Amino acid sequence: MEEKKLDINSVIGFLLIFGILMYMLWQNQPTPEELEAQEKAKQEQVEAEKKASEQSQTKITKAEDYTPGTASDSLQLVNLKNKLGVLAYSETLNSGNDETLVETDLFALKFNNRGGYLSEVKLKKFVDFNDEPIYIIKEDNASFNINFGTTESRIVNTKDRYFDPTVTKNGENTIVSMKLKVSESKFLEYRYELKNDEYMIDFTIRSQGFSDVINSSQAVNLDWNLKTYRHAKSISYENRYTEVVFEYEDGKDDYLGQQEQTDDTAEDVSYVAFKQHFFTSILLTDAPFKKGTFESKNLVQDEEVDTIYTKAFVAKLPLELAGGEINKTMDWYYGPSDYKILNAYDRNLDEIVPLGWGIFGWINKYLFIPLFGFLGGFLPYGIAIIVMTVLIKLLMSFVQYKQFLSQAKMKILKPELDAIRLKHKDNKMKAQQETMALQTKAGASPMAGCLPALVQLPVFYALFQFFPSAFDLRQKSFLWVKDLSSYDTIAELPFSIPFYGDHVSLFPILASIAIFFYMRLTTGQQMSAQPTQEGMPDMGKMMKYMMYFSPIMMLFFFNNYASGLSLYYFISNLISIGIILVIKNYILDEDKIHAQMQENKKKPKKQNKFQTKMQEMMEQAEKQKQAQQKKKR
Repeated sequence: MEEKKLDINSVIGFLLIFGILMYMLWQNQPTPEELEAQEKAKQEQVEAEKKASEQSQTKITKAEDYTPGTASDSLQLVNLKNKLGVLAYSETLNSGNDETLVETDLFALKFNNRGGYLSEVKLKKFVDFNDEPIYIIKEDNASFNINFGTTESRIVNTKDRYFDPTVTKNGENTIVSMKLKVSESKFLEYRYELKNDEYMIDFTIRSQGFSDVINSSQAVNLDWNLKTYRHAKSISYENRYTEVVFEYEDGKDDYLGQQEQTDDTAEDVSYVAFKQHFFTSILLTDAPFKKGTFESKNLVQDEEVDTIYTKAFVAKLPLELAGGEINKTMDWYYGPSDYKILNAYDRNLDEIVPLGWGIFGWINKYLFIPLFGFLGGFLPYGIAIIVMTVLIKLLMSFVQYKQFLSQAKMKILKPELDAIRLKHKDNKMKAQQETMALQTKAGASPMAGCLPALVQLPVFYALFQFFPSAFDLRQKSFLWVKDLSSYDTIAELPFSIPFYGDHVSLFPILASIAIFFYMRLTTGQQMSAQPTQEGMPDMGKMMKYMMYFSPIMMLFFFNNYASGLSLYYFISNLISIGIILVIKNYILDEDKIHAQMQENKKKPKKQNKFQTKMQEMMEQAEKQKQAQQKKKR
């Protein structure tokens, strides 16, 4: 066997190779400049990776933050879930579009994808006093939100979450579906169905697969807020008819009123309306909300400064869960506060139009609205007001006749009544007994003049409610008036007069003049019929003051009111003056009335129960007085 020995040549070879490698490494080592550049590049890479990680943890609320199919897809979704919980999925589906646009014959609508609610409602058939389009909702003046707790102990406000929008057609109807998704099979949906020629929008809130998302032990609340836009020339006049109206407990209705700030609660709420004088927003429900809380705040402190909004409204309504899910069928109404349109829905929405309570509302609903609608169908609206006024005054002329006849009888009896008071000036009770006896025999009574005046009051008040609420008068012109639903202007003042305004309206001036002459006629007749008695001079002065005060009050009070109402009062008082002059000069004959009264005195007159009772009470009082006088003696 050959003995192995160390080969010196091999050793030398290995040493040479090692030396060559070491030389090559020494020759190729980086310079100080290259080392500095490498270190800087390394630091930049570390900082970039750190920044990317922070962004994926904190941002991801827009479409560009989540890019499916990229290497960071899974990481971003994990970070979203850490931040938003089960609602993270819906955020990843946002396409980047903030709004969904839909139009019908009546509406131009925008739906906010962030929140799923209507962010703009334009009524295409109407304009405001500046000929600008009517917007009920625009530029964040409204919000709609559902607030609930999740099983992950988070609080969710739907107005802050992205909804996945889809728009489809169902025949002529347009369906807008907004879904807040947990997954493709689990979501909270707002479903809107729009009919092409309807102001009422079918609205449903429903959830699917949310029973393991919503914490059923916590309340689920629906919040609806709206700041109402100004649409009329006079913001203070419009604000007077802007309010919250709600229906509760199976048909009852109420409103918050006109205070600076007010609130109220109600149970079993079936609708809530944010009324803006001639336009309104209404949320209706098929199954009543168990409770509703409503708030109203006046936003007009100075008409010269506060020119955009009138009031701020809030409604808070609880939503009930069924098996851990939401299923609520409702409706939205965005449109005119027109009695005919609202009443046609047969859901008690006519109560939103302030026509007056009780008999006043009945007169408007069953007499004035049908009559004015009929006349307005073939006459200009200004002429329709005049014709309706003539018809009403002719219908009420018998009341004026009775009133004037009673005053004429009292005027004829005045000398005899004065004689009775003079005869029994020391015994007022006896004077009153004989006065009543004479009036009964003659067939004259001061009450006969008061009762006809009372009959006219419901008509007067009903018309006072009718004209400011008549949507048909809106932007209808007549003579110099551009809008019968607003004040007319013949002159602009360079300053504002308290309680009067910064303009001069002609119809209130004409109405005030007519009222003055009407009161001059009626006051003179009343004063001549009043028997002379103590205190009468003061009464006469008061009636004279009223003759001047009433026209002045009319002038100031109606300067900012609807010119259609002032037109009515002007024509009404002109007709009243004419009727009084005809009755006085051509119908009533004081000589014949006097002769008839003398005949009445000769006939036995049977007293009614009221007169008999009054007579007995006065006789009893007289006996007690005489008894007291005897005791004193």
